[in-house]
Order: sequence, then structure tokens, then C-alpha cells
Amino acid sequence: MAPSTPKLFTPVTLGGKNPIQLKHRVAMAPLTRLRTGAEGEQKAIGVEYYSQRATDGGLIITEATDITKQGNGYYASRQKTTSASHPLNQPNGGLPVSASATSMEAVTSHAITSEGRKDHVTPRALEAEEIPGIVEDYKAATKNAFAAGFDGVELHAANGYLLEQFLCDSTNKRTDKYGGSVENRARFLIPPRKNSTDAAKSSEPSLLTAPYFGSLLESSFPKARQI
Repeated sequence: MAPSTPKLFTPVTLGGKNPIQLKHRVAMAPLTRLRTGAEGEQKAIGVEYYSQRATDGGLIITEATDITKQGNGYYASRQKTTSASHPLNQPNGGLPVSASATSMEAVTSHAITSEGRKDHVTPRALEAEEIPGIVEDYKAATKNAFAAGFDGVELHAANGYLLEQFLCDSTNKRTDKYGGSVENRARFLIPPRKNSTDAAKSSEPSLLTAPYFGSLLESSFPKARQI
């Protein structure tokens, strides 16, 4: 390859276990396109959207996907997306992400009422006894993502999702072992990450995190180091 060829267009390998081989380093970031049905199922317009953007040897990371019935997610409908994209050898980053904090019983890390144009129902704090079940949900979601044809998964610990709520000191006001220090706040993240890694058929799961919910830059550094 010529020395002048930008590194952006050179191959790269992702993941340590049965890694994914990409022909270039241009990736499509997750974008919430709202192309699903009322129950979370993938609609034809969503399938078309991804197939139009699939490139030979490229990477697409799909938008957030709920991991449980609380989020009304149905992985089987995602097979339509992967079937349309894979003819172009398009690896997709499936997103088995944290369950919605407002679906059904409005579970969150701590009982805080959000501000907005309309009054929000104050969610109940997640009970410590419920966490092992959610951890298992991540493992099941990872298996479902691969069963649906995705090449990888990414844990969503940003944008106010449940994992982010636990990590962020501005939303996590718990007084049990999941609150307080950054080590405690990250305690909820470690088992889902391990479970997803164990369940992954190919590359190791990636992790998405970003400052949110009033999290300042200085508080993000210790969080990043702990992760």
C-alpha cells in the first residue's frame, strides 16, 4: 500500500476472541432513527435504512436496543436488518443496552424526579435483590443479538440508561454497596460486562460511556479509570 494512503482506509481488527476484520476504519455511529414499531419491532423502513448504508468490510453500530420486555424489544425482528446488511459483508455492532428506566415500573438507580415540560413520575430505586436478574438479562440479550445475526455487541452505559445512572454520582445517591465511591458505583457494571463477554460468540463486547446527567469532566476521569 502506498505510503500516502491515509490510515483511515487501512484494515483493522476488533476484539480479542474470534475478532472481526474490517477493511477500513470508517464506522457508522449509533443513531436513533425511530424506525421501529410501537412494540419495538424492526420495521421495513429500518431494514432499508441500514442496508443502504452497509459497505464492504465496514462497521455499523445500531441504535440502542432494550434487553428485556420492560423495553419492549424483540430481537427476532433484527434478523431483517442483519440479513439485508450482511450480503455486503457488513459487520454490525448490536446493542444489547440497559433496560429503560421509565418502562413499566420506572426502575432507576435512585428515586429522583426529573424536570421537564410535564411532571414525571418519580421512579422507584432498583432493589439490590433485583440486580442479579438484570445481570442475567444482559447475558441473554447478548446471546439473542448473535442469534439474530449481529457480529458484536456494545453495552450502553451512557445517555441516561440504567448503567450510566449507576456510574454517575449526580444520579446515584444510593447508600448501599452500589452507591458512594466510584468503585461501588461501577459494581453494577462489572457483572453485565463479564456475562456479555462470556456469552459473546465473536469479538468481546465494547462499552459506550459518556458524561451525562450533569456529570462534569473532572468526575469522568475516575469513572473512566475504574471502568
